[in-house]
Amino acid sequence: MNHEAQLKALLAQDRVRMQVLQMVRGLDLPDCWVSAGFVRSLVWDHLHQRKVSTLPEDIDVIWFDAARVGKDADSALEGELSRLCSGVSWSVKNQARMHQRNADAAYQSATDAMTYWPETATAVGVRLGRDDEIEVSAPLGLEDLFSLVVRPTERFSTEKYALFLDRVQSKRWRKIWPELIFYTR
Repeated sequence: MNHEAQLKALLAQDRVRMQVLQMVRGLDLPDCWVSAGFVRSLVWDHLHQRKVSTLPEDIDVIWFDAARVGKDADSALEGELSRLCSGVSWSVKNQARMHQRNADAAYQSATDAMTYWPETATAVGVRLGRDDEIEVSAPLGLEDLFSLVVRPTERFSTEKYALFLDRVQSKRWRKIWPELIFYTR
């Protein structure tokens, strides 16, 4: 089974994650994905043979709409999701403005924004299509994610390398998933 099919199967078997995908789809946002730890933790827990994969501390929802770049829209969406599911910390970010915070070139889409994230294994988003089909966006591929590899993306392996190292330490991934393979300089 290829990695995309494997990821879709893991998601389909996870009732809680499927409910999250349904809630986010209900927002009807353009170019919208549930991403980062939501996907990464599920795969890494599976590869560490854990029976259950709990949701990460916060659920990252990314979307792209150049006409609605104010932070207020994101805050309102977080509030709406919190009303639907109060036990979850939501992080909603319109990627059309995030390049400014990250000192990057302007992003062209949510998928393009993921290519600027710190690790290849984190640069994955999923969503539920209108036909209830799980869709996957993995601009840097799924190989590192399914190989338990933590590798910095291009800018995080050079000018932002210290941020990558700080992030790896602060997330405590080595303790949570001891079989991870870290690629550092």
